[in-house]
Amino acid sequence: MKKILVIHGPNLNLLGEREPEVYGRVSMKTIDAALKKMAKANGVAVEIFQSNHEGEIVSKIGEAKRKFDAILINPAAYTHTSVAIRDAVAAVKLPTVEVHLSNIYAREAFRHESLVAPVATGQISGFGAASYELGLLALVKLL
Repeated sequence: MKKILVIHGPNLNLLGEREPEVYGRVSMKTIDAALKKMAKANGVAVEIFQSNHEGEIVSKIGEAKRKFDAILINPAAYTHTSVAIRDAVAAVKLPTVEVHLSNIYAREAFRHESLVAPVATGQISGFGAASYELGLLALVKLL
């Protein structure tokens, strides 16, 4: 069975409470449950990881090469700042889809550049919690 690593970046543990006008009212727990259900229906397994710490995310990506077939990642604020996460994604050479709940290109100018997107297989943003589901389906099709 193919395995997909799902990574939630900083502050995503606060989903449903934090700026609901931007990120919606859906909790990370609800997103995770939907991803698990969708994975099972599509014959893949998911492991879900959340961290507010850049180094932990980098380490998890580095370990993914030996354990996973693909990565679904919402780097959150690190999207725009983390060369380390970008380099980790590039190094493992796994199909990777970057997702965002909000449309990062319709927000503040500093959010318009993703350091991860150039090394990811694709990017989905602006569809709320469905961005994760669309990203997972894209990876299922790729695998």
